[in-house]
Amino acid sequence: MSGFRIVIPARLGSTRLPRKVLRTLAGKPLVQWTWEAACQVAGPESVVIATDDAEVLAACTAFGATVRMTNPAHQSGTDRVNEIATAAGWDDGQIVVNLQGDEPLMPAAMVVEAAKLLADDASADIATLCHPLHALEDWLNPNFVKVVRAASGHALYFSRAPIPWKREGTSPTSPLPVGLAFRHIGLYAYRVGALRRFSALPPSSLENCEALEQLRALEAGLAIAVGVSDVPPPRGVDTEADLAAVAAVLESRA
Repeated sequence: MSGFRIVIPARLGSTRLPRKVLRTLAGKPLVQWTWEAACQVAGPESVVIATDDAEVLAACTAFGATVRMTNPAHQSGTDRVNEIATAAGWDDGQIVVNLQGDEPLMPAAMVVEAAKLLADDASADIATLCHPLHALEDWLNPNFVKVVRAASGHALYFSRAPIPWKREGTSPTSPLPVGLAFRHIGLYAYRVGALRRFSALPPSSLENCEALEQLRALEAGLAIAVGVSDVPPPRGVDTEADLAAVAAVLESRA
């Protein structure tokens, strides 16, 4: 797979972990680890960091990344990706992968998998990935976003709740619906035309209810292809505990 682009949103003002993208892990800022991982992906025409802060801009410039300032008022990383695409003049058919700046452990194969899934599905506007759930506690965990897929492989719904939920005989202690329960992996590939359409939409009712941005796309009628990955989702960085755990992995690879 070739011809796609990668944009890494890197906002400084994280609420749960302040200054997250500049926190040091194994001697480098978090965003540098993510950028280096993106540079190992085979096929992208470009890798760009999209930030909202001059300090992040300076740090990324220092380690040699292509980095651009974006509007600090943006509500999401998706909006930053759209600003980069618009400023660069990418055409509507261009595929761009949104790789969050706090995902240094995202496997290169997953990035390619998402881009290829979209390239191969002309009926899809967006592509993302999921992984089968096997543990009841993960299915019940509201921090793990679940997805239900149609026979076409397109998303029917995303939720923090355990879905699908059987009408009869389901309880928090009953077996999860193996083969139907999938954890969403927060990696997206967009066609630029769909990205522009999405970013022009106001937050939707379902999005506000579940705090899941992808529901805005579904409510607007955008088709989201969901590929099933054999690889479990990597650990991202949202807390101090995550930071320590990811740092240990990176140090073990050094």
